[in-house]
Amino acid sequence: MKNTSLTIFAIVLLALPCSFAQGQKGDYKVTRTIPVDGNGSWDYLTVDKTAQRLYISHGTCVDVVDLKTDKGIGQIPGTNGVHGIAIVQALNKGFITAGRLDSVIVFDLKTLKVVDKIKTGKNPDAILYDAFSNRIFTFNGRDNSVTAIDAKTNSVVGTLPVSGKPEAAVTNGKGTIFCNIEDKSTIVKFDAVSLKIEAEWPLDPGKEPSGLDYDIKNERLFSACSESKQIVVMNATSGKVVATLPMGDRCDGIIFIPSDRNAISSNGDGTLTVVHQDGPDAYKVIQTVPTRKSARTITYDDTTGKIYLPSAEATTENGKRSIVPGSFKILVVSR
Repeated sequence: MKNTSLTIFAIVLLALPCSFAQGQKGDYKVTRTIPVDGNGSWDYLTVDKTAQRLYISHGTCVDVVDLKTDKGIGQIPGTNGVHGIAIVQALNKGFITAGRLDSVIVFDLKTLKVVDKIKTGKNPDAILYDAFSNRIFTFNGRDNSVTAIDAKTNSVVGTLPVSGKPEAAVTNGKGTIFCNIEDKSTIVKFDAVSLKIEAEWPLDPGKEPSGLDYDIKNERLFSACSESKQIVVMNATSGKVVATLPMGDRCDGIIFIPSDRNAISSNGDGTLTVVHQDGPDAYKVIQTVPTRKSARTITYDDTTGKIYLPSAEATTENGKRSIVPGSFKILVVSR
């Protein structure tokens, strides 16, 4: 009996370091804020992991912040109607969708100088770089199309009509692109090289998809459906909806963190919804993180484990919304 007790005690002791290590990771929380000058509106933001720079769509420019110092180091002006930014380190290029110019602005990553302007479809919104095809894709909200651009030559190589208003998009890294169609509540799957649509799948019961991300290992798509306030998980091979989970209001972005197996939606109501993946088709909400009202878009740096959310205070007078001067900040979230 004594030997059995000692064995059990030893097993418990061995298990303690593992349990303690897991507990140490903790919950997600806002750990700091980065103030950014300017009173304009905003949309997407993205991290250049190699240079540790944060690019933020803001007003009619893109603000650039050095994440090693949390200081602004420059702007890329003249991007009227700015929405998204894509970084291609191998070519020393950045690409920006300027919706009001129906164009992509190309800039040098080192100098931040504009080097080219490429005509796209009307009101390009989301933007995506696909390394497999070495193409930039813009998702054009006003004429229901996708523009494909050769990232090396800056030349348009094709235009793909889609069934409705395209929103966020992801690549599987093997030549397939997935894109939310906001007004149809579907996901379109197309070939990055041939520009042929291979499938279009309903997100039902999800309505008005905005943010989209992808789990490469399990081939699962995470679509943040803002109208229905749901995260819809879809099998990226069959198009079958495998799970739906509640999320906060006014969401415009979602990320999937493979190392944590968590999908996180950024909600304009001032929360993050954290959904944990127990298995490819098994999910549960594990945390609601307080952030700041209007923090609706999101990006993630997997080299540092940091999540970034832009937000500002706003006032409305005579139906016109204005940003409170000095209130624009980037929230930094980590565990």
